Amino acid sequence: MKSTINITMGLSEWLLIILLSVLWGAAFFMGKVAVAELPPFTIVFGRTVLGAAILNGLVIASGQRLPRQPKIWGAFLVTGLLNNIIPFSLIFWSQIRIGSGLSSILNTTTPLWTVVLAHFLTRDEKMTAARLGGVLFGLFGAVVLIGPEALFGLGLNVIAQLAVLCAALSYAFAGIYGRRFQDAPPLVTAAGSITCSAFVAM
Repeated sequence: MKSTINITMGLSEWLLIILLSVLWGAAFFMGKVAVAELPPFTIVFGRTVLGAAILNGLVIASGQRLPRQPKIWGAFLVTGLLNNIIPFSLIFWSQIRIGSGLSSILNTTTPLWTVVLAHFLTRDEKMTAARLGGVLFGLFGAVVLIGPEALFGLGLNVIAQLAVLCAALSYAFAGIYGRRFQDAPPLVTAAGSITCSAFVAM
């Protein structure tokens, strides 16, 4: 069944985005806490395995099924690498060296990378002044919300900061690559990609 995408956002969509932003933002703080006790790649393994278990359970509970075609699983694998394994590993590794506030600010460059990459890699997502302005305004808003003092470490531990930027770039590639799944059930796509991620993390 072909999925439909709303081009306008109602109250429920805004509430879901707010919830997502809270959960995503909190993940950086929790990651900083976790790397104080565990190696980064152990955290990646735990996060992907737990996610795979939950999402596969939801797929079963909803009466859906994961596909069997090798080609689709190959696409799931690529998505899992770009959206989970690569960024998770880079971010957790970097958080040993930089603060969670700075890493979350650097990660908010994902939309900027996406706008730039989509301009060159897609036919229908070309860069416009409005899009670029919106992304830059969003980056500024993230700095304000998190606190400008988080930027005080900018320029120190440059390799770690570049790692987070590479993670954001990987997320951007994942978003563009994921366009091929626009007609597939989102839950199945998420479960398939995180399952592949869990196997890679092993």
